[in-house]
Amino acid sequence: MSAFRTECGGRVDRSRKLHFSFDGDEFEGLAGDTLASALLANGIHLAGRSFKYHRPRGIVTAGAEEPNALVAVWRDAARYTPNLRATQVELYEGLSAESQNRWPSLGFDLGRLNDWLSPLFPAGFYYKTFMWPRAAWAAIYEPMIRAAAGLGRAPALPDPDRYENRFAHCDVLVVGSGPAGLAAALAAADSGARVVLCDEQGELGGSLLGEVQARIDGVEAADWLARSVAVLIRHPRVRLLSRTTAFGYFPHNAIGLNERLSDHLADAPVGQLRERLWQFRAREVVLATGAIERPLVFPGNDRPGIMLAGAARTYLRRYGVRAGSRAVVVTSNDSAYQAALELREAGIEIAAIADLRERADGACRGRRRVPESRSSSPQSCTAHAEASVSVALNWAAEPSIAISC
Repeated sequence: MSAFRTECGGRVDRSRKLHFSFDGDEFEGLAGDTLASALLANGIHLAGRSFKYHRPRGIVTAGAEEPNALVAVWRDAARYTPNLRATQVELYEGLSAESQNRWPSLGFDLGRLNDWLSPLFPAGFYYKTFMWPRAAWAAIYEPMIRAAAGLGRAPALPDPDRYENRFAHCDVLVVGSGPAGLAAALAAADSGARVVLCDEQGELGGSLLGEVQARIDGVEAADWLARSVAVLIRHPRVRLLSRTTAFGYFPHNAIGLNERLSDHLADAPVGQLRERLWQFRAREVVLATGAIERPLVFPGNDRPGIMLAGAARTYLRRYGVRAGSRAVVVTSNDSAYQAALELREAGIEIAAIADLRERADGACRGRRRVPESRSSSPQSCTAHAEASVSVALNWAAEPSIAISC
């Protein structure tokens, strides 16, 4: 077992080991992992390169908001899908993924020359540079720009899979299966309404899938989740759609849904129904999509090893993965102290907490028992944050993380 996989906990199936490859290297994960959690469990943070300057990019989040870890999944020449978020790719036996926007390899990318030459590429430089000489546009400039544009490459052969389009109606359509979405679906179903509950993940539960301390209606969150899902599954007026993304809210409560049917299967046969487009017309729509954590802004905040605190907790609690061995927590609110406590309990050394606020009196702060940096001026606070991140990135002995919150 990897040093970054916890000995117990999480919602992964530790009895089912799955083998996958990333950029040709073979790795091992567990059933229930995403590609992102499996990579982190193997100590891999570098997942891609930035578009223009080819700077190294790592896994930042644990969900659909992931901006950096864009990968391509390869089944065969015709079933090659680029630009998938590693945080959403469900691991299966034999999965083959590769990074994008690099040559000849992710670790040694010649495109990084653009970063070193970046002082020569100010914003808008191409409007003047590529106008002279005129004959060079068609012969040199345009082919070069087209070759550099885009992140992934398109498959070379026609898509052999099938896709379906359906129209449907319901009384209440709930988008999101976290605690709010589940409660809304239960209440609507109990009132006699026809309910559709959709969620983009393969398992219903939303934020509760990575929560171990919350209580709902006086019971543990995990127990409440299991009970609620069981009730909804048995309810005759409820339809549950997992792996289904709501992508459009149109006039008169028309909702567009994309249901993924076979991308998570290891043995998906060619020609099988792969995706289904739902066009729902609902009397009422409940958007229970939760919140996205806002990252702190500082130079280098998207380099490998920088991760949102909520993502670090999710990888730990849901997937049983320690995102690193040592961490610096940079924060502007009290939730970071709870994240630091949980990470420390899992064996991650908390080197420091850089708190950007002038005063912090949260309940968790008194239990922190970790070094803390704080300053009264915003300029000094920013300096503390940047210095702490620099420390995290410069540890070379073992993978380390700097967490923003």
